[in-house]
Amino acid sequence: MKKLLITAIVVFVGLSVTAQSALDTLLPVRGLAVAAPRPAALDDFISFIDKELAPAHFNMLILRVEYNFAYERRPELRDTDHLTKTDVKKLVNICKKHNIQLIPLFDLLGHQSSRTRLGNLLREYPEFDETPKVELLTENIYPNPQGLIMKSYCPRHPQVHEVVFDIIDELLDAFEADWFHAGMDEVFYIGEEQCPRCKGVDKAELFAEEVRNIHTHLKNRNSRMMIWGDRLIDGRMTGTGMWEGSMNSTHRAIDMIPKDVFICDWHYDQADLTPVLFAAKGFDVAICPWRKPDITVTELNTMIQFRKQGALVMRQRFAGIIQTVWHSAEQLLREYYNPNPDGPKETATLSLKKLMEEIKILAEKVL
Repeated sequence: MKKLLITAIVVFVGLSVTAQSALDTLLPVRGLAVAAPRPAALDDFISFIDKELAPAHFNMLILRVEYNFAYERRPELRDTDHLTKTDVKKLVNICKKHNIQLIPLFDLLGHQSSRTRLGNLLREYPEFDETPKVELLTENIYPNPQGLIMKSYCPRHPQVHEVVFDIIDELLDAFEADWFHAGMDEVFYIGEEQCPRCKGVDKAELFAEEVRNIHTHLKNRNSRMMIWGDRLIDGRMTGTGMWEGSMNSTHRAIDMIPKDVFICDWHYDQADLTPVLFAAKGFDVAICPWRKPDITVTELNTMIQFRKQGALVMRQRFAGIIQTVWHSAEQLLREYYNPNPDGPKETATLSLKKLMEEIKILAEKVL
């Protein structure tokens, strides 16, 4: 009886490993990108990882940390309410338990303000501002006379990387991470005429130079770099426009950055086929939906098809799918566990739920 039990366990474990391997072959990256929870919601978020995300076969979690951490080298950058090292260790442990790749995200270069409020970096280091003469608005209005969407830091300021690299190093250490997501999306201010260091410099070269600087630092830490892909897409040629593509010529940087940078290619209202562009250029790429469940399913199936056809070298570069959630982790938990039946039918939470369902179906097919 004992031998039969042991044999059954071994067979079950073997089948589970084989099924997991088959799912990894079909869709290697199955991820979620969301804001890191605040301390009060930490335990609930950990439970969500344990009871929902892991059983849905997700294997990557990107947390937008930003200033929600107890930075020691740069304590002035902390939010008032922030995660401690002990808090982060809990996240690390639950992700290790389920073999989920945990990746911290900190927005670099762009996203240094909203239209009405500076981010902590430019608040504490105003000298890093690429456009100090552009004043913030009193109301969140766009378009506006100044053309303000969000501010950037100057990538050629002589002290900016001392601060940026301190942030990166602390996050890599706390999250025990060998990947780092540097953001770098929606960079609208770069190479501006009012900047004495960047004036007249090719915007594509400036963008690529900053990618290379961060990449080199991460490489020295044996860590892989991730970025959003929009600034590397020609918004005019592809029709993706100024948000999901670049209209200020940074797209040419696609030929100026290291090929081991992992690209998160986000498209929200239609399933654009730009992952092919990145794969053809030699990059690993994941497609990233947001709030439309039908688009999410289309993008999922598109990536699966890409992995099944074409030359092997291309197929291998279509890494998978990463669901993006642009509200707080707290809101995600509320909507996930207490859905409003009369609420909107297109939300990031509903899109995530649909993706979880679809991945579970895929997993069942390869059992």
